[in-house]
Amino acid sequence: MARSEPRRTCLGCRAERGKDELLRYVLDPEGTVVPDLLAKLPGRGAYTCFCRECVEKAATRKQFARAFKGEVRGATSIDLVNMVVSRLEERIASYLALANKAGKIVSGSDMVMEAMRKKNKIGLAIIAGDVSAEIGDKITGVAAREGIPCFRILDKDRIGGLLGKGLRSVVAIEAGGFVPPLVKELQRYGNFLDGGAVDEQDPRV
Repeated sequence: MARSEPRRTCLGCRAERGKDELLRYVLDPEGTVVPDLLAKLPGRGAYTCFCRECVEKAATRKQFARAFKGEVRGATSIDLVNMVVSRLEERIASYLALANKAGKIVSGSDMVMEAMRKKNKIGLAIIAGDVSAEIGDKITGVAAREGIPCFRILDKDRIGGLLGKGLRSVVAIEAGGFVPPLVKELQRYGNFLDGGAVDEQDPRV
């Protein structure tokens, strides 16, 4: 008989969910609350749903101090939300850097649109959050026609820096092994922070 998945309670909304559905936190050696995105850090864990609202509720109600049974550092809503967002962005950025190193990145609006029109070449498009409306609309239009997931995140300077280039308004990742983990991280980012990684193919936005 299969063992049931361990369940934990969110410190914010008090809902009980499987551990894999929640965001885990631990204390570092200085007693600072840190998010454990991979759920691998040692020590006692506390949990919230993977959304900003639950993190803010837990922090405002001082639930982290209760969960860890004592005074904790860095448990304000601003600190925790910023830390989670920063770590999610770092994971996305690391995947982009690895894909670029492997030669799986196409950048620049014209080159990306040309690549997206080639059947099955591109698996994912990422548009900088500060791109012009004209370029953003062109990219999302082509992506929608070709059925390619398309997200907005980071800015042109950050994306260009990851690729070792100047400003880049859009990048595309070739279909293959880098696409599934990147899509997963982008979806987690967007789910956590409204206005973050917006899925341009999502009819709700």
